[in-house]
Amino acid sequence: MSISSGPHAVSLADLGWSAFFADQVREGEAGLLPARIATVHRSRIGAETALGQMRLILLSPMKTTDFAVGDWVLLGVGDATVVRRLDRRTLLLRRTEGARAQQLIAANVDTLFIVTSCNDDFNPARLERYLALSNEAGTRPVIVLTKADKVMDAASYQVEAAALQRDLAVVSLNAKSVEATAILSPWCGAGQTVALVGSSGVGKSTLLNTLTRKSDADAQATGGIREGDAKGRHTTTARSLHPIAGGGLVIDTPGMRTLHVSDVADGLDIVFAEITELAPRCRFRDCTHAHEPGCAVQSAISDGTLDPARLDRWRKLSDENRDNTPVVTGARGNKSTRSRRR
Repeated sequence: MSISSGPHAVSLADLGWSAFFADQVREGEAGLLPARIATVHRSRIGAETALGQMRLILLSPMKTTDFAVGDWVLLGVGDATVVRRLDRRTLLLRRTEGARAQQLIAANVDTLFIVTSCNDDFNPARLERYLALSNEAGTRPVIVLTKADKVMDAASYQVEAAALQRDLAVVSLNAKSVEATAILSPWCGAGQTVALVGSSGVGKSTLLNTLTRKSDADAQATGGIREGDAKGRHTTTARSLHPIAGGGLVIDTPGMRTLHVSDVADGLDIVFAEITELAPRCRFRDCTHAHEPGCAVQSAISDGTLDPARLDRWRKLSDENRDNTPVVTGARGNKSTRSRRR
């Protein structure tokens, strides 16, 4: 997995270092070593630096769960002790079933490749969840349709995916083909960081191997799918940072079949812009877009300019987001959070 393998060390710029992070280095910290988190496990963290790979040392009260793959940290002089983490430019989060806190997916990602395949895995409702996640984080979403070589008409999948959000980039490819690298090159390159998300079995690990041109010994394990329902087996079990052969970095993530939305109101507004832009035209400010007279959203459905399925999915995700997003309560200086769910 080493970025710094071979005779030549990489530069900080190769690892994604930019003025955004350099400007955070305080007076007196010039001697500290910048490092980018490459792996996060329950009891250990690995990072890439201009000097090579390092296993980091965390001092109390720091915990491994405080860090995401892609984070930038400053290390002590002459050792691998984390002094502090730099502010993130973007952060991808997810809420898992029954968990209070959100789980860190990846940090400082420029483009999120939302990977799905041209088979029964293609699910517009699930893709909208990923889009909301990407929008809220401030990353650029791109839907990547794999297994395009396995179907007669991949274009129909592209058209349906492109309709999920305005100006959404959608590409189709064969993850095993070297052409995949060229297709995704507009979002890769020096200093760029992309991340792969999607269900198990859609070809994320295969795509990672293609982008990184890993040798057979270093290649990420890949798994097949059940042809009956297109469900795949988990082959990636931890998030990790890898160099892209043509420049840039890619963060691989374990497959996610379920993605619960939380605290992504702005991200949902971008996904469902055709609905949120109509809402102010409704007669009533608190219109539910269900049965009220003078509802601009229902009017759009009646005249065929709005897909009723989109409204149903918007309502479901908006309700879920409201129920899962904590609200601040309590007196000033003594605030706590609680879920809106009852």
